[in-house]
Order: sequence, then structure tokens, then C-alpha cells
Amino acid sequence: MRKIELPPLAPALLESMRAIGYSLESAIADLVDNSISATAKTLTLRYSPYAGEPYVALLDDGTGMTSQELTAAMRHGSQNPDVKRDTGDLGRFGLGMKTASLSQCTQLTVITAKAGRISAARWDLDVIAETERWTLLLLDSHELAELPLVDQLRNQRSGTLVVWKNLDRLSAGEASVEAGLSEGMIRVRNHLALVFHRFLDDAGPARIQIKMNADPVPARDPFLMAHRSTQRLPAENIEIAGSIVRAQAFILPHYSRLKPEELELAGGEEGLRRQQGFYVYRNRRLIIWGTWFRLARQEELTKLARVQVDMTNDLDHLWVLDVMKSEVHPPVEVRQNLRRIIERIGEGSRRVYTFRGRRTNTGTRVHLWDRIEAREGVSYRINRAHPLIIALGQNLDDDDLPLLESVMQEAEDMLPVESLYADMASDKTQVHQTRELTFEQLSDLAGQLLDAAGPEQELRANLLNNLATLEPFFLYPDETLSIVNRLRDES
Repeated sequence: MRKIELPPLAPALLESMRAIGYSLESAIADLVDNSISATAKTLTLRYSPYAGEPYVALLDDGTGMTSQELTAAMRHGSQNPDVKRDTGDLGRFGLGMKTASLSQCTQLTVITAKAGRISAARWDLDVIAETERWTLLLLDSHELAELPLVDQLRNQRSGTLVVWKNLDRLSAGEASVEAGLSEGMIRVRNHLALVFHRFLDDAGPARIQIKMNADPVPARDPFLMAHRSTQRLPAENIEIAGSIVRAQAFILPHYSRLKPEELELAGGEEGLRRQQGFYVYRNRRLIIWGTWFRLARQEELTKLARVQVDMTNDLDHLWVLDVMKSEVHPPVEVRQNLRRIIERIGEGSRRVYTFRGRRTNTGTRVHLWDRIEAREGVSYRINRAHPLIIALGQNLDDDDLPLLESVMQEAEDMLPVESLYADMASDKTQVHQTRELTFEQLSDLAGQLLDAAGPEQELRANLLNNLATLEPFFLYPDETLSIVNRLRDES
């Protein structure tokens, strides 16, 4: 048996790798991964579709590299994916920076500063096509003068600058490179805001800042954790191969409870449906989202359910992480536990969506509508014991009470259930059934209930003690507390 070396033909392999499937936004996210792995805190993304020739440049203030480290980093497959990595390392295959960059351009230049020394190297596909070899260009300092952000890098103690030029892939299917870059950077901004939201929103040492042409990228929290109506379910820890996978489920508020900017953060009305499901994070970096991994179907009435799943990089081989770090497949032990989580959160999401975020007939809250389960199905009935209904009856003559009961029965029987469901399931219709009450309206309503209670102090005190459990008051806890305190003082 003879052994021979048969290295791949450089131009052919690189052209094939360019078609691996990177989008502009996923390619830039791969560069951000490297910056975070290098402990960078400030990232400057600059691009220009007009100045001389279009370019994209990303500068960080990370640890930087020596000339030897840079040469090693420019090698394709510079690291073994099976080697154990640091817990904060977002890479895996040693391909990301090169493959991601060359998927968008034909000239990749990396300039890095460490210990007071500047080093630079370049992959140029035209040179590789000409030499038909893996020809890496090592640049001298005078060859860097025309590159963007180089002067800023020179003023830093350390850091790395990545520059893309000859952006040929951005012109594919577009009127020009300029048009493709301008439109693509809108997607990049939204992508970075979501994928790195936990780094952008971190109040601790792991926090980063990304600026795109001097404009900071905001964090986009897909779980709306700051919203008072978001429900956080108990977290579950799944042990696998000596590591822990943590799953935390959230039920988003019904979109009638969301302000326009909050709805936009959640992905828009259409995004609520398409982005339900699991959100898998690898070392706090979002990898994949909006999927149930075929463990459940995307349903209209579960579209408010989202599950944050945290994994560490030592489980990459079990999750079958791909080169672009955009696809994973959970191992069987994790899938079994995720299926249980789906079953538990499904009913909660349906309840929020069908009843505007309120639990019906449970706990101490008093609703205006009761959800009645019977052998023949589910029906909705007006709660005759609600103080608002009682107060209305007390203000009517006895002869008018039968009419009130008839009106309520007619409203119950004629509730347009089919139309409501059709409207809620529509992509174009937004059902906005609940009006927002002002503090003055709540105060007037509380005063009317107190008047209906009459002069007996015990009844009035009991009403004030339980006002926060009544619908609609329990939807406005802070305002209701203020109203109760004022009415008690006045009494």
C-alpha cells in the first residue's frame, strides 16, 4: 500500500465553501462571536456602500493576536472541533471567520494589535485563483494606510480589525452592491440585536456594546421579561453527559396588551406565530429560535409560548451543531424532557390567548366572565356574583331586574365565538377587545361600587379589601392600591 498526500485544489474548494449558506447577517454574527471569545467589550461595525469601493469593517477591543497567532487563525480548520474549549468560547470548527467572510467578499484582511505590535494578513481569492495554491498575504504597515478604522486600532492597546472588500455576493440579485449592502445592514442590525441580546443587555462584566456606523445596537429580548404581564414558568434542569441543559418557559402577554414597540420587539404580530417555540442558546448566544424541533406543531393558540434553552459548548457533539452555528438538533435525552415542557406550557399559552392573559375560575381573582366546562363542551357566562353586576342590580327597580337577566342571557347565547376565533387566527386582523382604563376611570368605577355597597362600614371595608381581586382592577395593581388607600382615608 502506498500513501500519497492529496490536498484539495485551493480555488475550487474555496469557491465551494463560499456557497455553504451564510447570509450577510449570519456571517457578521460569526465575526462578533470571535470578538466575544477574545473578551472584547466594544465592537465597532462600519460599512460604506459609497466611499471609493464598498466595504464592511468590524473592529473590537479584545485581546488581539501576535503575528504567529494571526497566521494560525487564518488557517482553514485552525482548531479541532473535538478539543475542549473555554466556557466562554463561541467558536468550534476553526472555520467561522474565514468561511463567513469569504462567503460575502473575495478579499478578507485581518489586522490585529497585541503587546504594541501590529500584524496583518489577507486572503485574496484572485491571488489564490492565479497561483492555485493556499497563498496567504502578509501585509506590511504601509499597506494598511487605506483601510478603514486602522488608525483607531493603532490607538488601542489591543484588538482586531476585520475588513471585507470586493463584496461580490451582495450584488447577486440586487441592482447594485450599494443597494444590497444598504438593505442588508437593516437585517444585520435586527439579527445582532436578537442573537446577542443577552450580551447587549447584561449589567455585569459580560456586557458588550455594538455600534453600527456610530449607532448603538439595542438588545431585543424575545421573551419580553420586563413586561408585567409576561408569565415566567419554573425552570427545569436537564442533566446530560455531565452537563446541565436549562429550560425556562415564558408565556408572552396577549398582543392586545402590548404597545407597538413591544409588539415589534416580540417580532410583530406575524412573528408571534412564526417565532413561537424553543430558543436555544449556546454560551448565552442565540443559535436557533422559533422551532418546536418537531415535538409539537406551531399552533395559533400556542404562539405566545417561548422556551429559553441554555446549553454549553461541551455538548456541541451531542446537539450536532453546524459550521454556521445556526442549526442544532437536541439529543434524545433532551428531547424527552422538552416534550414534557411543551405539554406543561401548552395549556398556559392557550389560556392566555383565549382569555387575554387571565386565569379563569382559579385563585382568588373575580372575573366578569366565567368559563364553564360541561359534558357538552365549554361555554362562557357572565358572572352574576361580580360586584359590578350586583351594583347594577341594586340600582334598578325590581320590575327591571328580569330585563337585566334577559339581556345577560342574550349576550351569553349570542357571543360570536366562531367570529372571534376566525379574527384571532387571521394574519391581518387584530382583535382589540379590551380598552385601557385611565386612573380617573378606575377611580370612578371604584366609587360607584362603594356607593352600591351602601353605608354599612363592614361591607365597604370588605369591598376595599378585595378590590384588587376584581376584574378589571387586578389588571392595574399599582393604580388600584393608590385608589384603595385614598378611599380608606376618605372613609
